Amino acid sequence: MRDLDLVISAINGNEKAFEALIKSENEKLYRTAFLYVRNKEDALDVLQETIYKAFVSIKKLKSPEYFNTWLTKILIRTAYDLIRKKKKEVLKNNINYVVESTYDMDWKMDLSRAISMLKQDYQTVIILFYYHDLPIQCIAETMERPENTVKTYLSRAKVDLKKIIEGGNKYEQKAT
Repeated sequence: MRDLDLVISAINGNEKAFEALIKSENEKLYRTAFLYVRNKEDALDVLQETIYKAFVSIKKLKSPEYFNTWLTKILIRTAYDLIRKKKKEVLKNNINYVVESTYDMDWKMDLSRAISMLKQDYQTVIILFYYHDLPIQCIAETMERPENTVKTYLSRAKVDLKKIIEGGNKYEQKAT
């Protein structure tokens, strides 16, 4: 309820309320941006541009309860805009995770590479569902797709991920 009050205050022009909202979402937004653009500098650029766009357009937010969905949608579009501008492919090469063990690091690197090979919509569904723990309904609103389409994307993305990961393991076995 506190966040909803902050959103309403921010919509009404309270800059401190907007700042508090951004601070509470900052880490999650950065991680998401990083998953899309794959490096610290670009992730920070995406985050900064997202915050600016949100600040400028917050008065247009019609449903305060969907602030996080709205903000995530801005971030995703901003990340894709940056990727297009730099002619990068989404989630291609290395990703730096802070993890506790080498096994975890290897697994997350393999998973990251596999995610990077998915179609753009599949990547978005996987990131929002597994990294943000968003329910299908919120993902559908964020992506502006029907819920059943999101469920299909998620199902197909999981199948594709499994094939990519298993294919990568076969390739590694042949290479050694």
